[in-house]
Formats: sequence, C-alpha cells, structure tokens
Amino acid sequence: MERIVECVPNFSEGRRQDVIDAIVDAMERAPTIQLLDVKSDADHNRTVVTMVGPPRALEQAAYDGIARASQLIDMDEHEGQHPRMGATDVVPFVPVKGVTMDDCVGIARRLGRRVGEELDIPVYLYEAAATRPDRVNLADVRRGEYEGIKRAIATDPDRAPDFGPASVGTAGATVIGARPFLIAFNVYLNTDDVTVAKRIARAVRHSSGGFRFVKALGLRVEGRAQVSMNLTDFSRTPMHRVLEVIRREAARDGVSVSHSELIGLVPRQALLDSGSWYLQLDVDSMQVLEDRLEGTQKGTLADFLDSVAAETPTPGGGSVAALAGALAAALTTMVGRLTLGRKRYADAQDAMKELVQEAEQLRHSLSAGVAKDAEAYDRVLAAYRRPKETEDERRIRQAAVERALTHAAEIPLNTARDAVAVLDLVAQAAEMGNINALTDAATAAHLARAAFQGAALNVRVNAESMADVERVEAWLEELEQLRERSQALLQSMLHLVEER
Repeated sequence: MERIVECVPNFSEGRRQDVIDAIVDAMERAPTIQLLDVKSDADHNRTVVTMVGPPRALEQAAYDGIARASQLIDMDEHEGQHPRMGATDVVPFVPVKGVTMDDCVGIARRLGRRVGEELDIPVYLYEAAATRPDRVNLADVRRGEYEGIKRAIATDPDRAPDFGPASVGTAGATVIGARPFLIAFNVYLNTDDVTVAKRIARAVRHSSGGFRFVKALGLRVEGRAQVSMNLTDFSRTPMHRVLEVIRREAARDGVSVSHSELIGLVPRQALLDSGSWYLQLDVDSMQVLEDRLEGTQKGTLADFLDSVAAETPTPGGGSVAALAGALAAALTTMVGRLTLGRKRYADAQDAMKELVQEAEQLRHSLSAGVAKDAEAYDRVLAAYRRPKETEDERRIRQAAVERALTHAAEIPLNTARDAVAVLDLVAQAAEMGNINALTDAATAAHLARAAFQGAALNVRVNAESMADVERVEAWLEELEQLRERSQALLQSMLHLVEER
C-alpha cells in the first residue's frame, strides 16, 4: 500500500523571495516528495509550504528545509504580524494515506531529535507528538514568541526544550508535531481597526469561549483588520458557520467582511459543505462533474496524455522520461512477483523479494519525477520573468535563474540515475525470474533505457545555461558514466533474454 504523509512547514520569511526559493529548493531535492503549495505573506513575514510524500523522504525534506532556513534567517532581525519562535517556526506532519497518527508522531520525534542534535536548535513537540499536556496546544508552546523563549529557555524549567540545547541562537526554536488536517482560513474586514478583529477573534476561538475547533487571532494585514484562524476539524466546525458569526460580530461595530482567503490547501469536502449551505442545496459528491469523471475513468492516464499533447510546454520530455522509467520499474516488480512463490524458482526467492522492494522504491521516485519535472520548468520560466530594471533586481533575478536551472537539471538527473538502477534490476529479473515474463523484462529494459536518454537530454539543455561550470562538468561526467553503463546493461540483458 502506498504511504503518504503531508507536511506543512512554516518559515519566518515572507519578503525576500531569494531566501524563500533557496529553502524550497533544499526541500525539493528529496526525490519522492511532491510540492503542492507555497504561500508567502509580507505582512506576516511568513511562508507556508505544503508538501506530501512517503514518510522517510518527507522527513528528510523537512530536515533540509529547517537546516537551510537556519542559515538564511536571523530571528534577531525578524519582524512580522504573525506569532513566531524560529526561522522554521512550526513543522506539522499529517497522516494522509496508509499511515497512522502514531506513524506521524514517530516522524516528528525522530526529526526533532535530529534537529536538536545536528543543528543545535531547541525543539518543542506539540499536538499528538507532545510529551507533556501543557505543550499540546501550539499557542501555549509559542507563548512569548522568539524574544520570550530567548530570555526564559535557560532558566525556566517549563521552557526547557524536548530536544536540543537550552539556549537560542539566531535560528530561534522550532516546534515539530503531528496533527489532523486543518484549514488555515483568514477573514478580512473593511476597516483598519485591529481592535475589531481582536474582539471577533476572542468571540470565535475556543480558548475564550468560541467554537471548539477554532484558533483565532486579530491582526492588521495589508492595511486591513484580519481574523486569522486555524480550523482544526472542519467537519464539526465548518468554514461557513465561523464566517457567519464573524459577519454578525463585525456588524455590531458597523463593519463588514471584505473577503476571505485560504493559506495552503483545503479538502474538497470543506468547500462542498460551505457551498451547499449557502445555496441551501443538498448535493451528493457524484453530482460534481469532476468527482463523477474520476469515478468512471479509473485513473488519470487519459488526462495526462491530453496534457502532453496540448499546446503547452509542460508536461514535456522530462516528465515523459520519468513516466517511462516508472513503467519500467513497475514491469520489473511484476516479473519479481510472478517469480515469488513458484517452486521452480525456489533458489531465487530471497533475491526476488529484495528486487521487488527496490523496484517499488524506484517506481515511486520516478512517478514523483513526472510532476516534479513540469514544476521545475515552470520555476525556470518564473525566474526569467523576474524584474530586471535595477542592479539589485538583476542580481536577484540572476541568482533565481541559476537556482531554478540547477533544480531543473537535478530532477532529470535523478531520473537518469533511477533509470539505470532499474536496468540493473531488470538484468537480475531476466537472469533469475519467471521465464514466462521474459518479454516483460525486455520491454522494461527498453523503457528504462529510453527514460535515461530522455532525462539526459533534459539535464544537458538546462546545464548549458548555467554559470556553475564545475557543477555542470561533474554532471556531464556522471551522465557519460551512466550512459556507458546503461548501454552495456541493455545489450547484455537482451542477449540473456534471447538465450533463455
């Protein structure tokens, strides 16, 4: 079963795009994670990233983001509307598919220990991962913010971290935990009087007598009063119910709601619930066109092929190369599973078990590369579109382009590596696997070789525009070694197939 976890790290930087890009780049290097959303706010001076992936890969991506943020963000210089404790302020893990809350607690605690020991950053565990009841609630952990924890951490036993030193550097402290899915929902008022927003926040949040599953603050953002909220269980406290109470409370002060916004992602059901309430409509999800199509198409292959065939640059050759590699890995797994449990292949059972496990890891990595390659190309285009009127803008643009090109080359480079690794496994499958699946193994070999060749082209085309000559030379040297190995593996494997 596929195992998917969501991670939503919050970083204390929402104004310097080059810093935000560098942190996101560091996390995206994990091969099987998928970046879903990056939301920055200059008034909050905060960026919220949403990513998903298998547990271990996501844990590594979160660590890489925390490490990079600690190098680039100085909390002594940080100012913003949103409460914060550190460069990486909070890192929650959320179970999505094939994992439990206990699994996410384990991830949070492993990551917390590693961050404390390797990065010397104080770490506090919260929500389901909390080690004591007074740290379940994030607001209690973050009380006093960066300045308060800096003063108290060394002397107040209640402020001692779960991991890491009892002292705070410029990266501050980080809160890591495991929790259910929440909706970050902000409502703006048509006034700049923040006292109105603060009063309404007190009325709707649970800690001061409001809704059970609402946490709220009153802030001034973009010149307007804002009620900033986290809805921790939308099925029991839906967005529309909270919004209507905010409207009524605001009306007492002669104020109205101007608009609302979501930070990060929202479950479709939450929007259906609110839409149905406002329309006074009883609607079944199968009355929603997209839901009905998803239920009848049994997958998205047709959609993907339509996207490739469209008059758009993405998804393109890099995504298709990754898909070819994923198909090769899937066929390799099939050959292994058709060999397992057969008495005729008793001597190959242990090798086939290991082969299936490795092939599945490669399949997930290559599958993730399909979307990642398209996203990387879009980031290159975005970098080239940056303003370049002033010297400072040109410098920032050049750095952004270099980072984007580097990322856009590293994604297909990982595809190339994975494709050759699949070829290695195909050779084993052809040698020891079920003879009735030999043609499947040969098809996998051709696909893996095509995946390598397509990925290598994409590495080269991005590397040509890069300024980092040393890095490019190392990539090209590695590609040549991979090319020779892939060619040798393909030829020897196909010869073996003919012999058998």
